[in-house]
Amino acid sequence: MADSLRIADFLSPISKSLLNDDQGYVDGQIGQVIDAYEAEFPDLETATIVFIGCGETRGTDLARTQTDAPDIIRRHFYRLFYWHTDIQLADVGNVRTGHSLSDTYAALSTVVRELVTAGKTVIILGGSQDLTLAQYRAYADAKKIIEASGIDARIDLYTDSVNPADHFLMEMLTGTPNYIRHYNHIGFQSYYVHPGMLETLDKLRFDCFRVGSVKENIDEMEPVIRNSHLLTFDIQSLAQAFSPASTLSPNGFNGEEACMLMRYAGLSPTINSIGIYGYESAADRNGASAEQIAHMLWYVLDGRSRGRREASLDERDSFNEYIMAFAEVQTVFLQSKKTGRWWMQLPNKQFIACSYKDYLLASSNEIPERWLRAQERD
Repeated sequence: MADSLRIADFLSPISKSLLNDDQGYVDGQIGQVIDAYEAEFPDLETATIVFIGCGETRGTDLARTQTDAPDIIRRHFYRLFYWHTDIQLADVGNVRTGHSLSDTYAALSTVVRELVTAGKTVIILGGSQDLTLAQYRAYADAKKIIEASGIDARIDLYTDSVNPADHFLMEMLTGTPNYIRHYNHIGFQSYYVHPGMLETLDKLRFDCFRVGSVKENIDEMEPVIRNSHLLTFDIQSLAQAFSPASTLSPNGFNGEEACMLMRYAGLSPTINSIGIYGYESAADRNGASAEQIAHMLWYVLDGRSRGRREASLDERDSFNEYIMAFAEVQTVFLQSKKTGRWWMQLPNKQFIACSYKDYLLASSNEIPERWLRAQERD
């Protein structure tokens, strides 16, 4: 990869020995097979997924500059077993903390942009959630229009706060020039969200999903996430019982639901950057939250391995095709014979991800809301 040496200037190596207390890794563990930046920068040519740590926390009201969160997450992730041999893993170490917060943003954005441009899927181990802004700028600097999804109990549009972590979405969603075609907010908890925020996002034709609705029909989130390029996950969206370091709420997603959402991210053919933010080791008990995040990362690999086997929509023999009309509109639904996932055709002949529920609604001569919302945005 031509720009490996250039991005290495922004990165610090890690030590597998320190991560595993000089115990080494047994045959089949991720720590044994991942090509990590230690003495030498990894060869990224064949890497499928590349991990980056960025412990920057100045975007919150925390007094210190950075957290050890990325390495603690690695400690747990590297000990898991490597099942998905078709997925090649690399770890380029940690982004060097800049003199200012904006310096760190610029460094992270540059590294993500170079890797995404090279066709890699990047997973960022944060750090505070305002690093999502740097993650987004990797696309904006390349003038790439994207869809983004955020999994968060709150909606970070608090413009009366001086902390970027509380209002980064405002710049990301409304800054100019803007490269967000669509945004989905998954898992918000109403009592933490001002009603006006939902009105603002609805006026922008963005979609928001309450945590209760998501938990009742979590499979409906698969097509939502499938259409995205960028995913940001705040671990405060997890219920504290399942993640001790998630100190915001006793309610939220459980561990299995979080893993399922991350598996959907892995399944997506378009998602090429995922940020996991907000982990605070000081609030963790027995490393339970770090272990939870490690499992979520494992499910990204699981989804990516399965998603790579999906056929292209042009290969119609690999899909069941259903032609139907609803509300005097004729459209086509496709169902993959390999994964069971669904797509529906818009009037412009483009296909978007959908669910079996959308197909059932259309077959009952009802217009699926997903279809309507997509039409509104065109």
